[in-house]
Amino acid sequence: MIDVLLVDDDPLTLELHRSYLARLEGFRVVAECTGARAAVSAILDAPPGGGIDLVLLDMTMPDGTGLDVLRHVRARAADVDVIAVTGVRDADVVRQTASLGVAQYLVKPFTFAVFRDRLEQYREFRRRAQDASGPATQTEIDAMLGAMRPAVPAPLPKGLALESLERVSAAVRDSGPLSASETAERLGMSRVAARRYLEHLVESGRVDRSPRYGTQGRPQTEYRWRS
Repeated sequence: MIDVLLVDDDPLTLELHRSYLARLEGFRVVAECTGARAAVSAILDAPPGGGIDLVLLDMTMPDGTGLDVLRHVRARAADVDVIAVTGVRDADVVRQTASLGVAQYLVKPFTFAVFRDRLEQYREFRRRAQDASGPATQTEIDAMLGAMRPAVPAPLPKGLALESLERVSAAVRDSGPLSASETAERLGMSRVAARRYLEHLVESGRVDRSPRYGTQGRPQTEYRWRS
């Protein structure tokens, strides 16, 4: 289990991130902070080798910045991983967070699908790091580092939009299996459009297609998220 500290000065954002983590396997929230000073104290006061494994860290808070938090905990050699979760897009801030060892930099706002993908990449990185014992081979090193690199999505076919694709993906993943008609009704789009997105997900290997029997007339096609 990966123990997580949430750091953000917005209570609604803390609630959102808490609910997102509750939907992911292998993560649990063990503490929350709304300021930089409290975050530094929570990290440094955690028991050595336990207590907090990962910090989801905002960059802007009333009493300091995420960079301040990172500098303090790195100066004390705190062994904790950090993912920056922020609306700050300044290139210099991104560079500084990278130099201070953040594992990921996630820009608000984002969908649950994006959040899930980044956290699953981090979980895979930890798994590979823990499985490697003694001197790591080049292959093991490449696999560990590669687990933290976001996959570069292939260009979408003409007429498909990323935001709509993420909505269809979430519907099938969270409520599936669904037919094209059911997906269209849930999302307020046409059945033809829903089917195009579903078929794209089938072609990209994220969704399985199968006939649904037990209905009147011709069997419907249903789409199930591939686990």
